[in-house]
Amino acid sequence: MTQAVWETPSGKGRSDENFPVGSFLIRPDLRPHVHAFYAFARNADDIGDNPALPPQTKLDRLNRMAAILQGSGEEGSPTASALRERLKESGTTSRHSLDLLHAFKQDAVKQRYRTWDELYDYCRYSAMPVGRHVLDLHGESRNTWEPSDALTASLQVLNHLQDCGKDLEEMDRCYLPEDDLARNGSSVADLKASYATPGLRKTLDGLLDHVDRLNRIGADLPARVKDKRLQVETAMIVALACRLSKRLRRGDPLATRVKLSKPDFALSLLGSLKWSL
Repeated sequence: MTQAVWETPSGKGRSDENFPVGSFLIRPDLRPHVHAFYAFARNADDIGDNPALPPQTKLDRLNRMAAILQGSGEEGSPTASALRERLKESGTTSRHSLDLLHAFKQDAVKQRYRTWDELYDYCRYSAMPVGRHVLDLHGESRNTWEPSDALTASLQVLNHLQDCGKDLEEMDRCYLPEDDLARNGSSVADLKASYATPGLRKTLDGLLDHVDRLNRIGADLPARVKDKRLQVETAMIVALACRLSKRLRRGDPLATRVKLSKPDFALSLLGSLKWSL
């Protein structure tokens, strides 16, 4: 099989993310490894989110990526083949990559989340492996995992809040916990409106309370990281997560795309440079 058959690129890239991915802040020798991991994750995510593919086809393609990653076969997923070679070179585990595939398989068959705990459990597979993989590449200790897990989960939930209307419209998928929506007098149907109802607004703010708690835990990550460059990068990501949370408190993701600006990135980088001293 060729890439055109098995992988369905959406056109999104590292520049479309809310945080730097393998930026100039990362050690030059590690950047290709980070980029290979991102390309693999991006393509797997695009398969899971492709509305033109039936669930079983998505699962088949994601299982093919897992098989190639683990050394079974060569064709079907160029990004999985490339990442497999990078994992060999760096000596890092494939566990984090396989955990990501678990999340995307879940996306293929699951459209709703009932509680915050259920959503957070999804983040264990969809977000936390990303931070853990980068930390492993740098040889960081596992005491960095707790704040990294919190920070990456925060970023994942923030992305869900940004795209809540779009996800429902394009994929009939809603990550906002149904119990929270019902408690606030809202429902999934409210996401079809052109603005947030009072109940939906209350639900968004409640989820942002969770995000802010995660960001407070994640703020400890730069201090636990040993690599100076990675300290700067993680400090910048913490700052960006906090900025995006504030923007979502003030903005309505149904009325407009709430996103970070170039000044947000510049100011977050500037504030993180203290870690390079």
